[in-house]
Amino acid sequence: MHAQRSRTPAAAPRKAGNGGAPRRAARTAGVLAAAALLATVVPSAQAATAPAPRIDLTVLVVDDGGSAVEAITAELKGSGVPYRTVDLNDPGRPVLTPAFLSDTVGGRPRARYQGVVLPHEAAFGPDSAEHTALQAYERTFGIPQVDAYTWAHPGVGLDYTSDGGWSGVLDGATAGVTPAGRAGPFGYLAGALAFEDNDPAIAESYGYAGRPRPGYTSYLDLPDGAGGRASLIGEYTADGRRELVVTFAYNQYQRQFRALARGIVEWLTQGIHLGRSRNYLSVHVDDVLAPDARWDTVRDCTPGDLDCVGGGETENPIRMTADDAARAAAWQRESGFTLDMVYNGGQGEQWKAEHGGTDPLAARLIADRARYRWVNHTYTHPYLGCVQDDTTVPWQCAKDASGATRWVGRAELSAQIRDNLTWAASKGVSVDRSELVTGEHSGLRTLPQQPADNPHLAGALADNGVKWTGSDNSREPAQRAVGAAKTVPRHPMNVYYNVGTAAEMADEYNWIYTSRADGGSGACESNPASTCLPAPLDTATGYASYIVPREARTALSHVLGNDPRPHYVHQSNLAEERLLYPVLDKVLADYRALFAADTPLENPRQKEAGAELERRAAWDAALAAGKVTAYRIGTAVTVQAPAGVQIPLTAPDGTRKRLLLGTTAFGTAYAGARSAWTAPELLQTAVTLQLPTA
Repeated sequence: MHAQRSRTPAAAPRKAGNGGAPRRAARTAGVLAAAALLATVVPSAQAATAPAPRIDLTVLVVDDGGSAVEAITAELKGSGVPYRTVDLNDPGRPVLTPAFLSDTVGGRPRARYQGVVLPHEAAFGPDSAEHTALQAYERTFGIPQVDAYTWAHPGVGLDYTSDGGWSGVLDGATAGVTPAGRAGPFGYLAGALAFEDNDPAIAESYGYAGRPRPGYTSYLDLPDGAGGRASLIGEYTADGRRELVVTFAYNQYQRQFRALARGIVEWLTQGIHLGRSRNYLSVHVDDVLAPDARWDTVRDCTPGDLDCVGGGETENPIRMTADDAARAAAWQRESGFTLDMVYNGGQGEQWKAEHGGTDPLAARLIADRARYRWVNHTYTHPYLGCVQDDTTVPWQCAKDASGATRWVGRAELSAQIRDNLTWAASKGVSVDRSELVTGEHSGLRTLPQQPADNPHLAGALADNGVKWTGSDNSREPAQRAVGAAKTVPRHPMNVYYNVGTAAEMADEYNWIYTSRADGGSGACESNPASTCLPAPLDTATGYASYIVPREARTALSHVLGNDPRPHYVHQSNLAEERLLYPVLDKVLADYRALFAADTPLENPRQKEAGAELERRAAWDAALAAGKVTAYRIGTAVTVQAPAGVQIPLTAPDGTRKRLLLGTTAFGTAYAGARSAWTAPELLQTAVTLQLPTA
């Protein structure tokens, strides 16, 4: 629950103006223009005779252990961009020499790396042989360099901050994307970028905003306090080289970095790279048609739980009404966002039987059935793992006479899946039978009581054509196989299933996140992954003032992290005070304030999220095994990967994919580029792209 602190660069003094790197050599006529993303630089004397060089699509990362390089590395890894790391803290690391950086293949010069990430511009020392070799390599092949975090000084094309810039804590500051940034690598951003200020007691990001000198093009800036603007990110061209200069501290979790990360990678790779990134958000509403138990604010427990003495699970339950369903449909229309209704048809039938044979909620949802996506949540939501022995707290798996675990059988598992599909078909509700979420993710292993999957689960999934079954990302963040099916990890949103009002939510939140001395359970004291609130929340205002912004920030961090995993809540969150909407409204509003119209939210259904994770796992395995070859020669990109492995590729608008005869448009548009998962066409062994002329 603490804010993340970013580190200060090793080479950057806290006060501007106290020295700096030597001035660079005079600029030459061979400077690369910022807009010439596809240009390849070769020495002019050889231009007429030397073959165009081969540029391998791999990034060189020089790592000093700081948070800035770590953040860029995380972006490369998460989007599928191959990279090689040189650890400056490793005494046995390779030395950067001309032979390490380049060689010749088939008589053609080869650049082994398409871009270089350094901790700062003088990572090897300004007079070292490695510094000289790297700069010569970058000039020869037109290779861009990112200075992950440095300070404002003439060596990177900026005035000292003492000469008219600004330096200090950036928490809460609002920077702006410049016209050059909008026309260049950060065109997918809407314009304004606020720096996070999650904890007023902690300085989370420090920066040096300097005034640009000749040769420097600012991409992100802020007011300098004297009526001008000072730069935080920009491109410095000097001596035939290009550097992206970043002069503020950050880590991989901060929103400002997550928003800028795409542009940093696009600049670094000149818009041509392996890997693909999207901004995803899907929200599953579990237990639709079923009632949810209600938190008891007096006993500090949930009736129906084994440790809640007195009262039953049916004591004042929370269930949507027809008006709540009508509001859900209206909210979707107003927000432009589709919810996934994860339903229990049998629970609806039971409710109807117990309430005079009518169910206005089911009638309203069925009337609006085409407005939603529907996901099978089993017919009556039973626990489908081991047979539970609830004579102890916590429960344990029941054993037979021989001491073996008793399991819910395959027939019952299969019937729960099948009967819910049959119910949907009888109501005209369209359901993709390949998708399933079991009640409480049961059937999958549940630690500590059930360390293995129900052995009958895989067979029941196969019986019903289930290929994608939901799992809990907080327990199992990695996708895995369950027989022939795969899991789809889902993020639990911290809007509790057992509350219908903001006061109930704040009360339960206080119980979990306050110390025993403050009247809480003390769970936050005993859990090393948790932090206690400094004081209990006001139950009248705490949900809106504290919980909503925190939960929206967490969800948005997943969205900006190229994470396709769905989020899940419960139908109770759409009932009574409808607690989910303030969270989603803030996520959507914050997202739309950050991004331009060409970078919309992707809203994948469960099987699409599962397929994305599956493709990524295969791609990462191919990279780790060294079985991918990818390079650019001029305006042609060639990629070879193992048969059956889909290749993630990103390229500029106007790129075409070569066929046996002719070409076709490549990929789909997103964030000003074209990208796709692709593979060789019939009778081809490699993917070849034809880039647009620079």
